[in-house]
Amino acid sequence: MRDWFKSGSPWIWLTAGAVAAAVLAVAGVMALTALRGLGHFWPKPVAETTFKERDGSVIGLIGELREREEVAVRRLREAGFDIPGEALFAERVLVKMGNRDVTGADFRWFPLPLLGEVKYPKDIVTIERREWGNFYGHLVAVKENGQVVASGEAAWPELSRRVERANDLFNQIYRIEKNDIGRINYALEQLRLQARKLELKGQLTEDRNADFARQREALNAQFGQLQEKIGVLRQEIGRDTLVGRVMDGQEVEVKLALVADVYRANDMGLFDKIGHYVKKLGEFVWDDPREANTEGGIFPAIFGTVLMVLLMAVMVTPLGIMAAIYMREYARQGPLIRVIRVSVNNLAGVPSIVYGVFGLGFFVYFLGGNIDQLFFPEALPAPTFGSPGLLWASLTLAILTLPVVIVATEEGLARVPRSVREGSLALGATKAETLWRTVLPMASPAMMTGLILAVARAAGEVAPLMLVGVVKLAPTLPLDGNFPFLHLERKFMHLGFHIYDVGFQSPNVEAARPLVYATALLLVVVIMVLNLAAIRLRNRLREKFRGLDNV
Repeated sequence: MRDWFKSGSPWIWLTAGAVAAAVLAVAGVMALTALRGLGHFWPKPVAETTFKERDGSVIGLIGELREREEVAVRRLREAGFDIPGEALFAERVLVKMGNRDVTGADFRWFPLPLLGEVKYPKDIVTIERREWGNFYGHLVAVKENGQVVASGEAAWPELSRRVERANDLFNQIYRIEKNDIGRINYALEQLRLQARKLELKGQLTEDRNADFARQREALNAQFGQLQEKIGVLRQEIGRDTLVGRVMDGQEVEVKLALVADVYRANDMGLFDKIGHYVKKLGEFVWDDPREANTEGGIFPAIFGTVLMVLLMAVMVTPLGIMAAIYMREYARQGPLIRVIRVSVNNLAGVPSIVYGVFGLGFFVYFLGGNIDQLFFPEALPAPTFGSPGLLWASLTLAILTLPVVIVATEEGLARVPRSVREGSLALGATKAETLWRTVLPMASPAMMTGLILAVARAAGEVAPLMLVGVVKLAPTLPLDGNFPFLHLERKFMHLGFHIYDVGFQSPNVEAARPLVYATALLLVVVIMVLNLAAIRLRNRLREKFRGLDNV
């Protein structure tokens, strides 16, 4: 046994066991996140039953049975429920009732002993609305301009056709408002800023003013035409309504203009459910959020996260590499360089929120405020770069990840054999040529390793971004068709902040919980894709310069 310990085998097995446990833990977390998140998009059956209230009255109940848990009967009785029997524990079930505009609540717990027979009628419809959440009930009729055009069994196919028409009209209105009217508003704002700039310089002549007026008049004419077109489309989309009977027998009229999707979950076959699942998963990835980020998609957050990480990588890579080259290749190795190295290493341990405060104070208020004074005086007092935005968020994260890139690059430069440098110099190359053509290519895999670590850390940071650019809901993307196309001053959405907002700031916690898992899984996928792209590039560089390692 003593020889076994001396051989070091126990520590090898202990290390291997720790690595295996860590891998299993990560795999377990990912599996739980995927199960909870991706399962949210599968169409769930809608139950219909009855429930005995605290006062003894019996009400109808329609909704999705989401969760079950066991609670003490005494607790239920103290809450006013009359639980029969002598059992100490009873189950209760969480029901997504929907119909928030009717019941006032989206979710509610019901003691299972007080529920009647649970049925799953095939004619129950699930209606996803753009406001007030889901609607569950029986379809009674479809109306056009207040007149019934279909009822009974004929109402369902008619409703499906008219919902498709309403969604097409809604998308037309959305495109006009976001693209065409957005472009006109941007052009009007640019005209105002140009006129203000000339006014500040004392160069706003009558001719220039008249020219601006003609351009504004033309843009306003286009705006009026688009408004008329939107008015016609809104009149058309407001034509149709549906009548549904909810759980208490009340008939509710719903405008199809507010309906995003409609389906019968209880009447779906397997392939119908798979098609529905793929459709909803695609909407989650590509659509904009709605209902306080608890419904719809998260495309703006995905776009903002990827764009911010790419900008951060472009900023931090040259800065980190140049700093490492200077300290390793050019600076005299003495006490000052040793202090700088210790400081760089210590910077890696500074809490990220401190970087956020620094970014807010230096980049946003000081640097951005002075940029506004020098280059954008016509926009003042409204800030351009003097407020949090994409540029300052990327710079802040570049400073945060700079120590990682510096350390990794220095390690790569140190691994290049001295004989390679001496051989290059002996052949007549200058020090700069040796560095550029020989040393840096051999150290490039280590540089890519530093970039990979920087991307992995920056993509998941949230605390500093809350101070320097991220928002709950961004009206426009930082990249659009208006010159200069990439708007670095704009605020943006981020997957990490989206998780925080939906998980802790949502008014509808139960509805938001599955989206937290789905968004977290998507954030991990985005980081993995970015890292895999960098790893592939690093491996190609490593293979390309592998022969030089043996020189």
